[in-house]
Amino acid sequence: MWCPSVSLSVWANAWLAGQAAPDDVLDALSQWAPRHSVTAYDSVAADCTGLPWPDVTDAGAVSLLQTLRTATGSRSMSEPTIRIALPIPGDVRGLPAGTAFQRDAIAAGEALVVVPERGTPIGIVPEFQYEDGEDDDPDFDMSPELFGLSWTAYSLSHAPVPEHADLGEAEYALRSAVRSAADALTALRAGGSGIDVDDPRGMVEQVLESARLHQAPEHSPERALRVLENAAHVDAIITVSAGLMPIGHQSSSEMQIASDALRPLSGVVRSARLAAVSAILHSAWRR
Repeated sequence: MWCPSVSLSVWANAWLAGQAAPDDVLDALSQWAPRHSVTAYDSVAADCTGLPWPDVTDAGAVSLLQTLRTATGSRSMSEPTIRIALPIPGDVRGLPAGTAFQRDAIAAGEALVVVPERGTPIGIVPEFQYEDGEDDDPDFDMSPELFGLSWTAYSLSHAPVPEHADLGEAEYALRSAVRSAADALTALRAGGSGIDVDDPRGMVEQVLESARLHQAPEHSPERALRVLENAAHVDAIITVSAGLMPIGHQSSSEMQIASDALRPLSGVVRSARLAAVSAILHSAWRR
């Protein structure tokens, strides 16, 4: 799992479906941050989730589970009520337009949407929290330490109609994307990026290794997990390649080819991840 919203969505969904214990959800969240809190953005969200209002008080990780349980409404569900969104500027599929939720979800690059059978939909956005440092402190670290994740719940006037994400199509697109990304990485080295990297593929593996700390529920379909793994591979190559491509030095033909090849791959990765997560969410309810 590559972002907190996905970890929370698949594990909370598994818990709601009776396929996981509350501790499993909390363990998955602890891989992202040592502390979690949840607050309501507005009074309607507070009423739908049981969060305090108008005195906004951070509730802990256990309250986050109760928030999701309350937001889903009915206890006799037969399909997932949680959806995942991975918005970027220019592509806000799965989000209601012109809302604070949409704005904050785009800033985070991720969000959950809870759509109960009856009642008000709820959007949830995470935000990493870091220790504050003082610039005049000689021990000030330019990379402040992560100390928590803050989740904010928003009431939504309506739930956007989700796009159908076909897992087979996503897997097919990823096969081509893996080859294109690998060829682009090779072209960057051949084009003389100006950065001395002996083993860029080793750097890709390091990026992938950190992602493997996050596990998926046991009910997850093998095909969905394979798609997630391939998407992570392409994403890692994009990340490493971006570091090998100095700004303003992309004139060589090899580097231009690499840049052109990498540009559309992020969209392929996002679509594949959405399809895989949707398959995992639905698989928890097939008994």
